Amino acid sequence: MFYELVTALSRQQKQVVFSLIDAVIIPIAFFLAISLEASVRADWPTFNAQVPLVAGLVVAGTAISWWLGLPRIKLAAYETRGIIRTGAFAGMLGVTGIAMNATMGSSLPVGVFLIFSLVLLVLAVTWRMALLQVTIDIYRHGKTRMRVLIYGAGQTGQQLVAALRQDNAIQAVAFVDDNPTLQSSTISGLRVFAPARIKELIVEKGIDRVVLAMPSMRPPQLARIAHRVRTIGCEVHALPSFAELIGKGDLENRATPVSLDDLLGRNRLENELPGVSHAYTGRRILVSGAGGSIGSELCRQLIACKPECIVLVEHSELALYNIDKELRDLSTGFHIVPILGSVLNENLMRDVLVEHRIDVVLHAAAYKHLPLVECNPIAGLKNNVLGTKVLADAARDTGVERFILVSSDKAVRPTNVMGASKRLAELLVQDLATRSSGTRFSMVRFGNVLGSSGSVIPLFEEQIARGGPVTLTHGSVTRYFMTISEAARLVLLAGSFARGGDVFVLDMGDPVPIKKLARQMIEGAGYTVKDKENQNGDIEIKITGLRPGEKLHEELLISPDMLTTPHAKILRAQEGYLSEFEIATALKDLRQAVETRDEGAARAVISRWVEQAEMAEAAQST
Repeated sequence: MFYELVTALSRQQKQVVFSLIDAVIIPIAFFLAISLEASVRADWPTFNAQVPLVAGLVVAGTAISWWLGLPRIKLAAYETRGIIRTGAFAGMLGVTGIAMNATMGSSLPVGVFLIFSLVLLVLAVTWRMALLQVTIDIYRHGKTRMRVLIYGAGQTGQQLVAALRQDNAIQAVAFVDDNPTLQSSTISGLRVFAPARIKELIVEKGIDRVVLAMPSMRPPQLARIAHRVRTIGCEVHALPSFAELIGKGDLENRATPVSLDDLLGRNRLENELPGVSHAYTGRRILVSGAGGSIGSELCRQLIACKPECIVLVEHSELALYNIDKELRDLSTGFHIVPILGSVLNENLMRDVLVEHRIDVVLHAAAYKHLPLVECNPIAGLKNNVLGTKVLADAARDTGVERFILVSSDKAVRPTNVMGASKRLAELLVQDLATRSSGTRFSMVRFGNVLGSSGSVIPLFEEQIARGGPVTLTHGSVTRYFMTISEAARLVLLAGSFARGGDVFVLDMGDPVPIKKLARQMIEGAGYTVKDKENQNGDIEIKITGLRPGEKLHEELLISPDMLTTPHAKILRAQEGYLSEFEIATALKDLRQAVETRDEGAARAVISRWVEQAEMAEAAQST
């Protein structure tokens, strides 16, 4: 009822109500002043004798109030300026009363009018504050408000509390502050607690969100606090200072992005790599691992080539759904076929290749996260080696024109299971290339891909956002980097250049020191590196030690002998390989180790045959 009444009043009607209330409190304040003045007898005859004077004061007060604009001040905006205007109103009406008292021949002392002005000021301010609180309670009645805990009881936190007092959706519940002198005190009407009690407060007071109101604190420190609070299970927001919000702070200039060329250690090559439309226009193409970083980018670039059909093979339902939806949104008429399944499924792969009359296979499906594959060697070898064998054999047997394997620089003199699995996959593809009269088999080898899942850039970004530390496995580690678009274009170009058994690599310039990369990203985010020379820095670079199987420096080539291709930035390596008998033996041993889940036997297989291939390569080089 009260809510409907309040909301139904127009702005003009509310102003009339405010003016009437001011008019009502004038006689109340006057008669209170008479009662408080000791020299005046406060009885009915005295009050009755002053009725004409009071009437005059009501009329004068109403006029002065409108002239000062008091009824036009919104309750929610009534603050210091409003109180000053109310003081002027009370003072002017007191002076008017003194003048009217002399004119009308009344014998009231001047002290009555001084008291009248003070009482009127108190009553005028009080009724506005009281009505504001009543109105707020009416608007908030029955509504659920977000309860926030404010971390930081300084100026920004107090300003936030003042702003939220008028908010119908958010309620400030308490402060948390690191300063021991503020803890247990009350600021802006809220109790201040120690940070150690955050978890308890969240449960006890039903906190929905923690707001960090400490804009003077360095961002990494804020990030660490935010991370700690999030681990408790509460949403966290950081609040800039009000000075920053209006442009007086350095909010806009805090970060200087690192250029992609700096991250790569060279200029990007997208504009230098030629188009490949001629090799894929009107063709029927299968992309394995189509939902992964490389596979999905291959699909996007193939759209511009206008193929007749793209078959998406992916064993992750979510990844397949995402790339299928994206391609259908971008589709310009070609056929898209999503296949949910594994490359290890031999019958499925053969059926798909035959049913869709595939011309080109781009094999990007692989387990590539080095630590995970190192911990799960059976799964890694099965997927990366035997999966490649299944799909490559099916491609040869069904008459596919071209088969391109996406490999890794970790396949060069591998020291880990993932790299060894990719090297074995290369060896079996090279073997098929020597014995295939129809299908042209080739491989593409490249370094770390910026932005791909598990790459170092997203990891560093996450650690920087969390306030550090940024972790390195070794201070001297270097890596080659390329963009996802460069990697995908290289795969497509390799398919157009392939003659059979080729290993293509991209001229990626000099390897990038990872420690330098970490420093660039920290400084590019607007922070400083904390080290021996700068103990007050923001984010520390922490050395954790090389992971099992990790190398300090990756290589792209086994043999230094290189052949040119139609493009200067793409090189072809003619590397040694195992004989058909050796490959068959290696695969037989590997299958047996996989079937029995014998990790030791599996590691022995890759150790023996990868080493055998390196020896063959060395013999060929000499």
